Amino acid sequence: MAHTDKPKILVVNDDAGSLLALTSLLDQWADESNYTVHSARSGQEALRQVLLHDFAVILLDVNMPGMDGFETAEAIHQRARSADIPIIFVTAFLADEIDRLKAYQRGAADFLFTPVIPQILHAKVSVFVALAMKNEQLKRQAEKLSQRTTELTATNRRLVREMEERRDAERKSHAKDEFLAMLGHELRNPLSAISSASSLIGLPGANSETVGRAKQIIQRQSQHLSRIVDDLLDLSRAMSGKILLARRPIDLANLVSGCLETFRATGRTAGYRFSVDLAPGWVDGDPTRLEQITSNLLDNAIKYTPSGGNIDIGLLETGDEVVLTVRDTGVGIPPELLPHVFDVFVQGAISIDRSQGGLGIGLSLVRRLVELHGGSVSAQSEGNGSGSTFMIRLPRTEPVSAAPAPQNTLGDNTGKPSVLLIEDNDDGREMMATMLAAHGFPVAQAADGLQGVAAAVANLPAAALVDIGLPGIDGYEVARRLRRDPATSGIRLIALTGYGLAEDQRRVLEAGFDQHLVKPVSMDQLLEALAPASLRAQDAA
Repeated sequence: MAHTDKPKILVVNDDAGSLLALTSLLDQWADESNYTVHSARSGQEALRQVLLHDFAVILLDVNMPGMDGFETAEAIHQRARSADIPIIFVTAFLADEIDRLKAYQRGAADFLFTPVIPQILHAKVSVFVALAMKNEQLKRQAEKLSQRTTELTATNRRLVREMEERRDAERKSHAKDEFLAMLGHELRNPLSAISSASSLIGLPGANSETVGRAKQIIQRQSQHLSRIVDDLLDLSRAMSGKILLARRPIDLANLVSGCLETFRATGRTAGYRFSVDLAPGWVDGDPTRLEQITSNLLDNAIKYTPSGGNIDIGLLETGDEVVLTVRDTGVGIPPELLPHVFDVFVQGAISIDRSQGGLGIGLSLVRRLVELHGGSVSAQSEGNGSGSTFMIRLPRTEPVSAAPAPQNTLGDNTGKPSVLLIEDNDDGREMMATMLAAHGFPVAQAADGLQGVAAAVANLPAAALVDIGLPGIDGYEVARRLRRDPATSGIRLIALTGYGLAEDQRRVLEAGFDQHLVKPVSMDQLLEALAPASLRAQDAA
């Protein structure tokens, strides 16, 4: 580019009307932004133009006859002279329909969706024009001031790095945009079902069968929402390294068997042929997180395997490793997706089967949790329709002898410990109290921190379930006051909170709590948390 040249913009579109519209818009700002506009009616003509000129940016129509936008972009970037020209694809496709991975592989820097909004066009083009002018200015300085060659080279390097970082940030931004759109979709579906079922229960003419079915829908969809939120929070914690592993030696074979039993009990294995071959395999791991890994792999196999298919689960020790394999005869993984199946938000760009739903973060979470345990995960597939195999490798540890299992007296309806429930959300408190009472627990309630402390002193319960975010005094202060008072210092204190980071757990334990439960809390979790209080109450009796 000669020193007197202005930055050039090339607009490529086979439709004369669209070409005129875009070039006319750009011409309006040409003097103000100090650039010139060139046009081409085909991919071949665009290639001829890039041989004659250097361009700050190319606006390239995706859908053209003959050589389409993707092929044109590939050809432009294959030539050394034009390899680094940024390309903005212009497309009429909606954001979630265009094959963005393919576009990025062909060198896309950005997208414009028609009908084009003039302000957005101006803003995006201005960035590349400004970069081109900056590069040109640096070249002139290098020629005039040769003694500053080293300094200018470093500046150029920094600019190139900034461009690469900006492109990388844009790619990540696109993936997150698509993920957020998908998250909205995944949340709206169960919320819509819950809303409809709630309305149905309230209808005057609803019979008991209809109401029962509506209640099942609400329960099922609430669990689905809870899983989505749990996956999001767990992935966030795992990616930031804030998951605190509670490690202990555990036989992975028993854990996998337990996960399978849970899947069978909830009817999720119906319609599939399972082949299970589990040899003992001891690892040093967090049982909760290992269950999460196993459940996500089983869920993935079921989700992408048609009814009647086979799912094989194997566990064996090999050398210093324990290897868990989950193999299915499902839809398989296309070759272009295989290297990316464990990437965060990969389903936002390309999906195995979008009809199955899901956020595309389950396998990302599996990889991160496996890596936190010092292991590795891999995926294999021959492509569409040929099934897939996922393999987890974890460091092997020495087996330990099993301790006698404690007797869980919660199976009996007598002798249940008294429970104080301190929660400011009226609906949540009422539901939890009702569930506990249905399981035979004597329950007292308090709606804020000060009431809770007073109720604990008055009733002296065996256990207290305490929400952290309370009005008046928060849950931390409630725990500190109860621990300071000799009369209440022996109450088993269980924190209920919406936050599950390691830092939150540390604060809870420092305040004097015995245990930390993250909302939403299932009845099974409550029963397990209250079991020690039940045992103590029986011992005292």
